[in-house]
Amino acid sequence: MTCLAGQAACGKTPSSAEEIAGITKIPRRYLHRVMQNLANADLVESRCGSQGGYSLARSAEAITILDIVDAVEPLGRICNCPLNLQSHTSLCPLHAELDRAYAATEEAFAKVTIAGLLNSTNPIIPLVE
Repeated sequence: MTCLAGQAACGKTPSSAEEIAGITKIPRRYLHRVMQNLANADLVESRCGSQGGYSLARSAEAITILDIVDAVEPLGRICNCPLNLQSHTSLCPLHAELDRAYAATEEAFAKVTIAGLLNSTNPIIPLVE
């Protein structure tokens, strides 16, 4: 997603799967599955043909890390005993604490946008060696 946002900022849109795979070092077969998930979540648009490729479906300011995580591999919140123990009518202290950690992670991811990552003052730029 940072690759697509960076390409869009430079006026390069859409980007081919081959180009994205080369920049991100993601195997093309895996990239295809991820891009399908992102398209199904309306985070990217896909166009076929010689002028086709992938582009962001929304602005980079409107896409959070949580949006991406939820589209590709959602965090598994713990609502009931994962061990299916009959005596655990509510979460035990361990699973309750793990669920709080998942909730905190979701909250943190919801605050970070793709634009925020690209506009960071950190001298390390995503996907640039």
